Amino acid sequence: MRTQYRLGIDAGGTFTDFILADKSGGLQIFKVLSTPTEPTKAINNGLSLITEETGLSAKEIVSNSDLCINGTTVGLNALITHTGAKTGLIATRGHQDSIEIRLGHKEDGYRYDPDYPPATMLVPRHLRRPVTERVISTGEVKTPMIEEDVREACRYFIAEGVESVAISFVWSVLHQDHELRAAEIVREMMPDVRLTVGSVLYPQVREYTRTSTAIVNAYLAPILQRYVEAIDAYFRELGSQHPVRYFQSNGGLALGKVVTDQSVYAINSGPASAPQAALDVAAPWGDKNIITCDMGGTSFDITLTRDGQANVNKNIDFLRYRIGIPMIQVETLGAGGGSIGWIDSMGLMQMGPQSAGSEPGPACYSQGGENPTTTDANLVLGYLNADGLVGGRLPLDLEKARTAIATKLADPLGISVEKAAYGMFTIVNNNMVNAIRRVSVERGYDPRDFVLMGAGGATGAHITALAREMGVNKVLISKLASGLCAYGQIISDVKYNYMAPAPIRVEGTEAAVKLDSLFKGLEAKGRDDLAGDGFAEERISIRRSLDMRYVGQVHECTVEIDPFDVTEDRLDDIKAAFHARHKELYTYDEPHSPVEVVNVESTIAGHVDKPDRMTIGAGKGSDAALKGTRPMVFSNDGIARDTPVYDGSAMGAGDQLHGPAVIEEVTTTIVVEPGWTVTLHDSGAYVLTADAAGEGAVEKARKLVEA
Repeated sequence: MRTQYRLGIDAGGTFTDFILADKSGGLQIFKVLSTPTEPTKAINNGLSLITEETGLSAKEIVSNSDLCINGTTVGLNALITHTGAKTGLIATRGHQDSIEIRLGHKEDGYRYDPDYPPATMLVPRHLRRPVTERVISTGEVKTPMIEEDVREACRYFIAEGVESVAISFVWSVLHQDHELRAAEIVREMMPDVRLTVGSVLYPQVREYTRTSTAIVNAYLAPILQRYVEAIDAYFRELGSQHPVRYFQSNGGLALGKVVTDQSVYAINSGPASAPQAALDVAAPWGDKNIITCDMGGTSFDITLTRDGQANVNKNIDFLRYRIGIPMIQVETLGAGGGSIGWIDSMGLMQMGPQSAGSEPGPACYSQGGENPTTTDANLVLGYLNADGLVGGRLPLDLEKARTAIATKLADPLGISVEKAAYGMFTIVNNNMVNAIRRVSVERGYDPRDFVLMGAGGATGAHITALAREMGVNKVLISKLASGLCAYGQIISDVKYNYMAPAPIRVEGTEAAVKLDSLFKGLEAKGRDDLAGDGFAEERISIRRSLDMRYVGQVHECTVEIDPFDVTEDRLDDIKAAFHARHKELYTYDEPHSPVEVVNVESTIAGHVDKPDRMTIGAGKGSDAALKGTRPMVFSNDGIARDTPVYDGSAMGAGDQLHGPAVIEEVTTTIVVEPGWTVTLHDSGAYVLTADAAGEGAVEKARKLVEA
């Protein structure tokens, strides 16, 4: 590290997490409630908390930090709530409705549901303006562009108060001139609008995907621009010596200008850092197959890493909008600590996706919330300490939690509050297990071959129950778990994606020369961009991928290859990689069928110095950390049993205990179910393994407390 500190900030829907790393290897985690309408307020509150805990002023920290990194849900929230900018689309005449036609079908899972409503259009019909022009699939111009159509569109946009414009023409990736000339006209007539050019943002074959991606980018660009300007100005006032970095959905860092120009990359920036953090936590055991579960106050996010590489998605429907750019695959559902319990029309208990968020929050927060939530259930079950969360800074009201569960669930169902709470706990766990299966089983991976990694402040209360349901026998939870994504940010690299269309059949010298030229051209641009960002050649690495298919197939799959000179002989290696990937995804391949490439992509990373991993001293035995016992419920009979509670801050390396038990860290609580053993490693990670060694643990703890 070049200077004293590195600061990572992850703004979630309920909490904003801070990780502060210092030059000596110290790592500290801090957590404050998010302020969605005033993002800098939460950052200011967090820095004030750091000052209170460490004695360091905000200016001391920021001015002596080599990197201040921000992961944000601003773009995601704008897309969820449809509060993005007023956006206009300029499209090839006759194709302005492609985003509404949506390839002629609904999203997977709803294709045959006649009652499933259409998606809300980010650009209404009257703001989709046609332009006479046509490029055909060979890249030739069939119809020259009529510039007056573009000018007429601009005049209409000005009258309508449009803030952002997207341009997307048919086959523009093979002939950009029309889009680029249209962009010049828009900049001339509307100098203050944000402008997205489809073939520049996403230069890949597939008109609908490119148009939809451009619209989403344009819709979010003014929102992200205002956010970045506010954050950058805030940190400059604090004396920042380096520009703030922002975390992207592709798993890498970028400057604010990149985020505002390519806002679509910031949609899922928070949870996208989880795979990098998980690999770092699991490094002492050499685990590279990891499923990371991040349960916060609002949502539950799952990412999967296999053989040390995170799953990356392209061309997906995200929140009902097709997005083509590469994104770390994050399966998200409304199953956070604030998920609300309710009874459906059939009299069955449900959990979420509605959330109490941070305002008003769960009933036990005493901030006006009246609905029963997951946090209320965990408090009633005895898993959470009524003295409060975040080291007691957020006290919990047990009676309000019981009242909310009794009024809305237990009494209507005719069951006890404890049974209702355990039912809430079980249902939310089942929802999360189904989501874990979507990123594992449904992609051909057996979750039993993976380690489960706990992240987020609320996951620790559920992690052994999730592992039990999935048949996973090993769980890792770092002492930094509640801020794992913020930690992932401070150890991540700068990363940019460069793409090009490449409709090429994989055979012959001409194909090899063209592929080699495309890759090397993309990578030369990437090296230049990173060199301008201060990275020396030895700190730059490259990963390549190709979208490939058998000739005649409709859809392609992404194949990763190592960087090498593409010669005719090496085409066989590329085809072999495609056959293997196709078989992995679809259980079969066709080695004798011709293969073609559709698009190519190079991912260029600039590697930053990493802070030292956390280390903790040897423990004095778990008995020294025992705080006492409290009644907890571990079965659907609702019967509570005295269970030992341990102070995580008093545990050291080598300390071991058996479930049932609870370990209370400052920012998270770990519930160790019966039949699990937990050992604290000197890296600060708790290792939980499933066994039957827990018999007698409760009786032993009770005797120690009595003594």
